[in-house]
Amino acid sequence: MNLTDRVAVITGGAGGIGAALARRFAAEGAAALVLADLDGAAVEAVADAVGPLARGVAVDVTDEEQVRALVADTERRYGRIDVFCANAGVSTGGGVEVDDAGWERSWRVNVLAHVYAARAALPAMLARGSGYLLHTCSAAGVLTAVGDAAYTTTKHAAVGFAEWLSVTYRDQGIRVSALCPQGVDTAMLADGLAAGHLGARVIAASGAVLSPDDVAAAAVAGMAEERFLILPHPDVADYARRRAEDPDGWQSGLRKLVRRLGAADQGAPPPPKPAASP
Repeated sequence: MNLTDRVAVITGGAGGIGAALARRFAAEGAAALVLADLDGAAVEAVADAVGPLARGVAVDVTDEEQVRALVADTERRYGRIDVFCANAGVSTGGGVEVDDAGWERSWRVNVLAHVYAARAALPAMLARGSGYLLHTCSAAGVLTAVGDAAYTTTKHAAVGFAEWLSVTYRDQGIRVSALCPQGVDTAMLADGLAAGHLGARVIAASGAVLSPDDVAAAAVAGMAEERFLILPHPDVADYARRRAEDPDGWQSGLRKLVRRLGAADQGAPPPPKPAASP
């Protein structure tokens, strides 16, 4: 897809990847951008910085009625939605001990928000015979987010839903991409590091943290080629192949990585880094 003269909606638009997508879409010549976020003041500030083609609105993506209203208002103002970027996401930094509220929030933001977006945006796209759904799913959706059970589970579900959409609607003119970055310099990563979350520490230790603008550039390149799986970190494709070919060996490498970080915390010499570790 060429983004020139396109109308796009971007959720999670108050910062990080969402704000970077807005900047890049504007640079690509988008006609209009609607940025949505739970933090209305922050997303309005991002829209103001992007320019007059952008507007920011406060939306809770876990509320289907609000998502429907966002889509209806955008279609009323601009006549159509060419691209819907379901980008909002949350992490927990914990395992099975995370309470039901944490799991429920992860499920609603990381999965159901994508479902709500598709339900709302698809009818008009299908009627026109064209449209693009870009879902930010994370490399955790094709690999594993060490230390975060809910994030891993829901991001796998998000990739699965995006794949289902692509299989079901591509022949009707709908393009779907799952954007799956690994480490990105966002507030989510910074907050995770500040809290000592294992997953955030693994990402930081990998030395492969991209800027949100890098991820947005990869997203635009992937959309231009209409690729389903967009991997801003090229190594993720190799990791996914290793994981598929040797699941036991892959898990062994991850366990060694966790042990190495634990040994470093205790001041002991770490074991050699396994070749199969991300």
